[in-house]
Amino acid sequence: MLPRYLQFIPFYCLLLVTTAVLAKDSPVKLIQSAGVPVGIEKVIEGLGVPWGLAFLSTDKLIVTERHGVVSLLDLNSASLKKLKNTPSVMSEGQGGMLDVAVPSDYSANGWIYFTYVKDVVGQGVTVLARAKLDKDRFTSWQELLISDSATDESQHFGSRIAFDNTGHVFFGIGDRGIRENAQDLTNHAGTIIRLNLDGSIPKDNPFVNHPTALAEIWSYGHRNPQGLSFDSAKIQLWEIEHGPRGGDEINLINPGKNYGWPVISYGKEYWGPIAVGEGTHRIGMEQPVKVYTPSIAPGSLLLYSGQRFPKWKGNLFAGALKLRHLNRIVLNDKGEALSEERLLGSVDQRIRALAQSPEGLIYFSTDSGEIYRIKPGQ
Repeated sequence: MLPRYLQFIPFYCLLLVTTAVLAKDSPVKLIQSAGVPVGIEKVIEGLGVPWGLAFLSTDKLIVTERHGVVSLLDLNSASLKKLKNTPSVMSEGQGGMLDVAVPSDYSANGWIYFTYVKDVVGQGVTVLARAKLDKDRFTSWQELLISDSATDESQHFGSRIAFDNTGHVFFGIGDRGIRENAQDLTNHAGTIIRLNLDGSIPKDNPFVNHPTALAEIWSYGHRNPQGLSFDSAKIQLWEIEHGPRGGDEINLINPGKNYGWPVISYGKEYWGPIAVGEGTHRIGMEQPVKVYTPSIAPGSLLLYSGQRFPKWKGNLFAGALKLRHLNRIVLNDKGEALSEERLLGSVDQRIRALAQSPEGLIYFSTDSGEIYRIKPGQ
C-alpha cells in the first residue's frame, strides 16, 4: 500500500517525479509585450507540481514540489539534484511542501526559508522554517513558527514568503476553509505574518500589545494569499489572494489593517449567484487595488525590479491557474493599477510560481511539471 502522503497524488504525477528532463535545447517562442519581442524557453519538464522557486545564485535554482521533494537545478551544467534531509510534509488537498525563498543577505548567512504543511495531531498547519544547504543536504533545520491554523479542511494553507529591507520575513496563511477564522485574531488563519529573520516577534508589530490578538499578525481578513512580493524601492508589500467565485484581489498590505474577508467580498457563493458577506465595502475594512471577476485563480506574485526588461520595471506579475496566463499589471506612483496585459495564453499552462533571476530574467513553473524562462527576444 502507498504511504499516506502519496495516496493523494495522481498516478501520472508519480511518474513525472522520476522522469524530470532538462530541456536545454528547447526552442525559443517569441511573443510581443509593450511592443517588444519577448522569448519564452522551456528549461525542464517532468516534475510534479513545482510550487516554489528561489535563486541561490545566477545559475543555482531551488525548486520545491508540493508532494515534498526539494531539488537544486544547476542551469549551467543542466543537472537536477534531489536534496536530502527535507522535512516530512502533509501532502493532502492543497497542502504539502509550499514556498521557498532567500533573503538578500543569503550569501552571508546561508539561510533558506520554507513554508510547508505539517501534520499536527491529524490536522494540517502551515509552518515557516529555515535551513542551510551543505552540498546536497539540508542542515540546521529550525521551525520558526508552527502556526495556530489547524482545521480538518485540506485547503487554503497559503503560502508565499517575502522579505523587507530591515530584517523581517512575511508569509501568508489562508482561512483554512473556515471563513470566520479570517476575522479572529486569536488564530493565524487568514492573515499575513511578520517575524524577525530568526523567528522572533518584532516589537513594532501592530498587535504586540493587543490583549486578545496574536502578536505575529501583520494584517488579517484574507481568504487565501497565494502571492506576496515586497517592493524594496517604495517599501511596499503586495499580496494577491483567491476570492470564492470571482473576487480575486490584489492588495497593498499595511500593518494592522483588515482586508475584509468574509464580511466584504467581490465574489459570490459557489452554490448560487449570491454575494458573499454584506457587500463590497465597509468602514474600517480595506479595498483591493485590483479585483478579478471572473476569477483567474492566482498562483503567485512578482514585482519586477530587473534591468533586462526596462518597460516592465515596477510592474506586478501574477500567474493564473484557472485562466492559464501571466498577468502584467502596470502601477502608477500611488500604487493604483492603471492597466493589464495578459501574456502566455498560448502556452496554455496553470502558472504556479514566479521568480526573478539575479540577472533579471523571469522564471515560472506550471502545474504540469515544467519550468520556463522569459528573456528578451531577438
